[in-house]
Amino acid sequence: MEERIVELAELLQQSNDQLSAEKAKTWVELLWSDFEATYARAGYTYKGAELTEKMIRQWIESYGATLHEFVARNPKYADLLK
Repeated sequence: MEERIVELAELLQQSNDQLSAEKAKTWVELLWSDFEATYARAGYTYKGAELTEKMIRQWIESYGATLHEFVARNPKYADLLK
C-alpha cells in the first residue's frame, strides 16, 4: 500500500506545484483513510485497495491542481497539512 500512496503523491505533486512532496503524501493519506472510512460507514463491503486507489486517482485528476485551496476554506485540516 505504501508504494501506491507514494505513486499517488507523486501524481498529485505533478498536478499541483503548490504542494511539497510531504504535503502531497499527507493529502493522499488523508484521502485514502477518509474514503475507506466513509465507504465502511456506509455499509459497503470492502473492495480492496484497488478501488481506493482508483477513486483517489480520479480525484487527483479532477481536483489535484486546486486541492491546496481546500485548507483555506476548511481550517479543520490546516493543522494536519502544516
